[in-house]
Amino acid sequence: MSLSVVESRFPPPPDAVNLAAYVLGRAEELADKTALAVISPQGAARWHYGTLLQAVQGIATGLRAQGLAPGDRVLMRLGNEVEFPLCFLGAIWAGLIPVPASAALTVPEITRLAAEVKPSLIVAAPDISLPAPAPCPVLPALALREMETEPPATPETGPPDRPAFIVYTSGTSGRPRGVVHAHRAVWARRMMWEGWYGLREDDRLLHAGAFNWTYTLGTGLLDPWAAGATALIPREGVDTAQLPLLLKRFDATIFAAAPGVYRRLLAHHAKIGAPRLRHGLSAGEKLPDRTRAAWEAATGTRVHEALGMSECSTFVSGSPARPAPPGATGYPQAGRTLAVLGEAGRPVPRGQPGTLAVHAADPGLMLGYLDATEETEARFAGDWFLTGDTVTMAEDGAIAYLGRADDMMNAGGVRVSPLEVEAALADHPGIDEIACAEVEVKADTTVIAAFYTGPAPLPQEALAAFAAERLARYKQPRLYAHRESLPKSGNGKLDRRALRR
Repeated sequence: MSLSVVESRFPPPPDAVNLAAYVLGRAEELADKTALAVISPQGAARWHYGTLLQAVQGIATGLRAQGLAPGDRVLMRLGNEVEFPLCFLGAIWAGLIPVPASAALTVPEITRLAAEVKPSLIVAAPDISLPAPAPCPVLPALALREMETEPPATPETGPPDRPAFIVYTSGTSGRPRGVVHAHRAVWARRMMWEGWYGLREDDRLLHAGAFNWTYTLGTGLLDPWAAGATALIPREGVDTAQLPLLLKRFDATIFAAAPGVYRRLLAHHAKIGAPRLRHGLSAGEKLPDRTRAAWEAATGTRVHEALGMSECSTFVSGSPARPAPPGATGYPQAGRTLAVLGEAGRPVPRGQPGTLAVHAADPGLMLGYLDATEETEARFAGDWFLTGDTVTMAEDGAIAYLGRADDMMNAGGVRVSPLEVEAALADHPGIDEIACAEVEVKADTTVIAAFYTGPAPLPQEALAAFAAERLARYKQPRLYAHRESLPKSGNGKLDRRALRR
């Protein structure tokens, strides 16, 4: 049996690059084409490529006028508004390092984060928390609009390995960490164009997320713009139930969202009429099989899933050219070198579970955690970056996701994936949403517990009998708990750490 390794290398990035200039590299050529439409049932506000380029160049000029030097950090305290991507790209164009941070952070949280980031400038919208006290000047978000008409700045170019931006992990598995990405990260995103999106210049990609979510920023904005396509973003306040109307009215060809959005959308619509829709995209957490099947029945199109993380974006995915087989997330994207490693740090035989690892030479891999050399080094085993995801690799290279390594459950000494148990119980007619975790019921005693939402609590005996028909005894939950809702992060991901607590 062959080992769980797939080797493929992506062409190196240019010797001198600027991430923002690369994203808008076709803006002059496509000056009159719609780059962005902020949409609602009442209509759309449109930005053409020429207008977008002018705004980013002007903001770069305005930020430089604040006395900032290349390499200075700009902490972004912006909400769900178009100024978010404009500020992000404008800062990078000017050679600055933007640091987006969730608008939901409290004053103590953003104060701690700012102490780590050490920003030279904060760009802030009204009613969004600020560090107390502010460690540097604060620029009102309204000033960005005035900067948009400033004379265009020349992009600051340089080696592809220099820092471009910093994002923070969600913190669902521990303390949020600053992830430093290089300018080359945008070059690596090209692997997703074919390996996940099937992205074309004539596409109109509707992303259901907010501007200030990194999934929206990358998949919903930066990639469509780099490819010369059109990005569609719902206006703030648009309800999930209205998305099918927007898909049809604005001729969306690709739809992107997190699994929770798919689930809420399909709860309102058994059929979705979107004639130009080619397929959907899902990322952020595992897409339940029931949700996938409901989408395909409602639209007649596939939904292609991707596996990734803040440290390396996505690297495993299904795609229109190569859909994932049943039970798998997808295949390593062309250009990625991946392996499934055992405890000794060596590739395991195909079909055996292990830790998914990305080769250190991957151009999309982070430079490291902010000011945390030891923590960065701890994530590597030789030339491999350890993702912390437990997976198996089939003989054809397909990757099946079993869960985060620290989410795996122990049943009598046997490791059990929470996703497997959840999939077996999700079809119960009284369950809307379910999540499983290993919980401590008394000192030195843990059991598999199933937490679920639904119209009403269900008899424990009935749930146990349902599980017994579908799962080996050691995989069956010993505890069932009805909840009004399951704990989620600000981006809608299931928070298993909170679930275990």
